[in-house]
Amino acid sequence: MSEAALVLHPVVRKDALRAPEARLAEAVRLTESIGVEVPATRIVRLARPRPATLLGNGAIDDVKDALAEKEAGLVVVDGALTPVQQRNLERAWDAKVIDRTGLILEIFGARARTREGVLQVDLAALSYQRTRLVRSWTHLERQRGGAGFLGGPGEAQIEIDRRLIDERIVKLKRQLEDVRRTRGIQRRARRRVPFPVVALVGYTNAGKSTLFNRLTGSGVVAQDQLFATLDPTMRGFDLPSGRRAILSDTVGFISDLPTQLVAAFRATLEEVVEADLILHVRDIADPDTAAQKHDVDLVLDELDAHMTPRLELWNKTDLLDALPANGGGIPVSAVTGEGVQNLLNAVDEQLARSRTVSEFVLPPGEGAAIAWLYRHGDVHRRADSDDGVSLTVALDPADRARFEQRFQPERSSLTPASRSKR
Repeated sequence: MSEAALVLHPVVRKDALRAPEARLAEAVRLTESIGVEVPATRIVRLARPRPATLLGNGAIDDVKDALAEKEAGLVVVDGALTPVQQRNLERAWDAKVIDRTGLILEIFGARARTREGVLQVDLAALSYQRTRLVRSWTHLERQRGGAGFLGGPGEAQIEIDRRLIDERIVKLKRQLEDVRRTRGIQRRARRRVPFPVVALVGYTNAGKSTLFNRLTGSGVVAQDQLFATLDPTMRGFDLPSGRRAILSDTVGFISDLPTQLVAAFRATLEEVVEADLILHVRDIADPDTAAQKHDVDLVLDELDAHMTPRLELWNKTDLLDALPANGGGIPVSAVTGEGVQNLLNAVDEQLARSRTVSEFVLPPGEGAAIAWLYRHGDVHRRADSDDGVSLTVALDPADRARFEQRFQPERSSLTPASRSKR
């Protein structure tokens, strides 16, 4: 795509965490990430947003002149536009106009690769587009990547029929429910061969995929690009204790993440909620790292993931001369590998805290069961007698279930007073 765009950030109210210049720079990166050139930008401070156009006449005339000068046919408004505002601005500028939600949906539409990802983007885009009958819709025809808001060669300009969209939404929700059931089956299958699941979350471009590759030896796409990872990936990795765990790489979060996307991607993001541990990866070298942390925390709260244990990682320390004075994060560089061993130790320790201490009384000759407990648990006490072996062992709940299933619980006894290791 060779289209050129003017990116505009309206300042409606002061953002205590992020400067307008930073918000504009992020919007420019989002726009460029789908191959659109950005020859001009604007920050427009609004004393009072106008219901019909959001912007005042002076700002509208300024943008119109800039579009003509730069020969641009697209305006990206880094904020929310009502359908009426979008339509009126398009008429005033004689150009295509998309807001922040439309832009993010466009990016997701271009990046989705799996069937699940495509379904989720389709549903999010349709839910958004349903209220905007003033726009054309070509996303369902898949004439080009993206969500179809930018237009493309050979695309007909057609009016949306609300009934057809509703039918499509119902169909997509049904298909996604099948995906949800399949994912639930896969999750239950993992519990039968149980390994703890560790989910990587963080602001987009925080370095999650690079860290994922570092820990698992995988070749997941890791680019200096917003939303390089859209579809979730899971791989096994080893902890210093010798235990095996599963690492999940998820889509990056972003400020003002469209509610349609949070809802549509809930099936994917369930992996975060169901994880045994969340690793929040922060780009500690980014000037907006505090604001990014705030945005990620908001999304996690919306997903009801606040009860899941969480570790915070300060990634990209190789780009800093010195770490921030206020501690709290685990310093790491996914690129150089510095701090990765400390990270693994912290993950191992955190997962161990979820273990419960149980006493197993095993009959004589249960060498395989005893060896298994030593290999997968933390043996606190052992007492041998003529009647058998008594072991006090700290085990993950999943490993305890695995032991009972494998070594037939009727041949071993559990004391009723199992207690938490903590």
